[in-house]
Amino acid sequence: MTSATNITPIKPGRKKTTSKVNKSADNSPLPAQAVSARPMAGDVIYERILTSIMEHRLTPGTKLVEEKLAGIFNVNRTRVREVLARLSHEGLITTIPNRGAFIASPTPSEARAIFSARRLIEPALLRHLCEHTRPEHIAQLRAHVALEAQAREANDRRAIIRLSGEFHIRIADMVENPVMSKMMRELASLTCLIIVLYDSPTVPACTHDEHGDIIDAIAAGKVEKAVASMIEHLNHIEAVLDMSAPPAEDDDLEAVLSAM
Repeated sequence: MTSATNITPIKPGRKKTTSKVNKSADNSPLPAQAVSARPMAGDVIYERILTSIMEHRLTPGTKLVEEKLAGIFNVNRTRVREVLARLSHEGLITTIPNRGAFIASPTPSEARAIFSARRLIEPALLRHLCEHTRPEHIAQLRAHVALEAQAREANDRRAIIRLSGEFHIRIADMVENPVMSKMMRELASLTCLIIVLYDSPTVPACTHDEHGDIIDAIAAGKVEKAVASMIEHLNHIEAVLDMSAPPAEDDDLEAVLSAM
């Protein structure tokens, strides 16, 4: 999605007035397993950073300093640059000359464009899946929704948001079209950034039964019901976002990562 690469970073000094993520005792933006005594492969570093974005450990506007990341992952800066270039190509970070790389900060208009793209793409994915669904597909999706329920029971908002995005990625993967899978991963990750910027703290972005309704329709072979449920689901997520909310303050990457 080439337009996503124009997403601009948050300007420092502007602070969001509400906090929606319950911070755990481990306040580091990267999963603990990201730190290694041995050099990491670029794909592993990419997945660590991507997971941190989807779990809101790395928030929009955070500056990603090559030297610090190289130290965290015990790799040279060339490998870090390769990972950052990949993330930039996917629209998840923005690189500004003479300033560096920042976690992307979708504007309200960009956020609406992302949801519009999803409303075009995901119904097509569902139509294909409904025509080619297998019993294991339904079992895998129901198992995933069970994980979402566990995260809700534990009030683990980071896991809830990550798993919600992964549900849509799973559907794309089941279509077995690598181009569509890649596109859905990028859109889901960008949606996670949008949620951390604009989600209302008093209204859940995704109710517990919406994914279940989609699965039920797929299992029953009700194509139009599945499509309608997906569109309603995406509309609901977008509707509860507060696009007028000020963006979050830039994270102090060094201070947070040094606690690992």
